[in-house]
Amino acid sequence: MSTSANTKNVLNSDVEIKGNLKFAGELTFEGKLDGEINSEGTLTLGDSAVINGNVNVGTVIVRGKINGNVTAKDKIEIKTKAELVGDIRSSKLVIEEGVTFVGKTEVNPNKVAPTAPPRPPAMATAEAGKQRSP
Repeated sequence: MSTSANTKNVLNSDVEIKGNLKFAGELTFEGKLDGEINSEGTLTLGDSAVINGNVNVGTVIVRGKINGNVTAKDKIEIKTKAELVGDIRSSKLVIEEGVTFVGKTEVNPNKVAPTAPPRPPAMATAEAGKQRSP
């Protein structure tokens, strides 16, 4: 069985799924899902889409509603009137005006490890004093 990365799939608004969804290529989803979505591809959630679960994809374009965490390897786009309740992680993030978003974001385009917080001045002074004494 061979699958093409250029596959385009569509699940319309009359589709309801309870369980996990996995796909290759591109998926336009307009229905309701209680479960997770996993793919290296591109997910487009239409205006009527309602997702209750985590999304882990290459790229996601959100027009509907998500109640769960979203991780995208490449990019997350949240379009006007979309609702997202959950944490998001991606290397690129686009949020349009009029979006409802409740959660934390981590946008890291260069995949840089977080730097250590600066030391409090009192500790830095104490260590500098130690270095000067014989």
